[in-house]
Amino acid sequence: MKIPIDGLRVGHYTDETARTGCTVLLFPEGTVASGEVRGGAPATREFDLLAPERTVECLNALVLSGGSAFGLASADGVLAHLADEGTGFPTGGGPVPIVVGLSLYDLLEGDGSVRPGPAEGRVAAETATPTVDAPVPTGSVGAGTGATVGTWRGRDHARPGGLGVAVVAHGSLTVAVVVAVNAAGDIGDPATSTAVADGVFRGWPDSGDLFTAPPVAGAEAGSRGNTTIGAVVTDADLTKGECLLLAQSAHDGLARAVFPPHMRSDGDAFVAAATGTVPRGNGDGGADLDVLRVLTVAAVEQAVVRAC
Repeated sequence: MKIPIDGLRVGHYTDETARTGCTVLLFPEGTVASGEVRGGAPATREFDLLAPERTVECLNALVLSGGSAFGLASADGVLAHLADEGTGFPTGGGPVPIVVGLSLYDLLEGDGSVRPGPAEGRVAAETATPTVDAPVPTGSVGAGTGATVGTWRGRDHARPGGLGVAVVAHGSLTVAVVVAVNAAGDIGDPATSTAVADGVFRGWPDSGDLFTAPPVAGAEAGSRGNTTIGAVVTDADLTKGECLLLAQSAHDGLARAVFPPHMRSDGDAFVAAATGTVPRGNGDGGADLDVLRVLTVAAVEQAVVRAC
């Protein structure tokens, strides 16, 4: 699927053998961003810079990676690539690229000793293509290569996750989502909403009692390592505070597609970025925040389902 937002570039590094990878989003100059974490076990880099009260307004790149905390090193390669281009926050010592990293846990898939690093991040950045020209690959690619879903019931219930993309529009406004879905919960399964009713757990097909079963010990304890990470990108003209509200709405979309969302083993995190090319009050909705929040919820829900 193409993303009709000028200046946005997306690239991937995929290791099909080790079942891991990374996805890089490169933003046009002046892109404002913020974000929010709701999962219990996030792996992030430079995320604090996105808070509305922090000095830096603009984001140069976002890296979504596998490899758990190890995979955050892939952002170093993106940083180096942008430095070579002379891109970054201006300082007396030269531009400093602002690169945020989000990582998911995929170490139990393929070869867990192989993780995306600086070299892999640089490859993804160097091969990033404008999304207005080429469709963004989805499924088992980039950060979604080793992703799984449904592991809250044990790894025997796991099924493939992946990378999902969705685009929704209203008038001249566009909201796009790129998300790597590695949720502990199930995706688009109506049985999940009927398994718990009136606050009483009524049992689960083929799995016994989820809430009384003891935690899995030893090596299998990692079966609860998860995380859904993603980006909301719009061409609207927004402040950092308004981008934060979009990131919050992204989690609402996640909760519509995943049951249960935001578990302690998840590190669910979204970054919302606004390129600012659609001015406020342009007569067809403009950068109306409530409209954008509705579009964000819908786009995230669609992208999560498509990823799987």
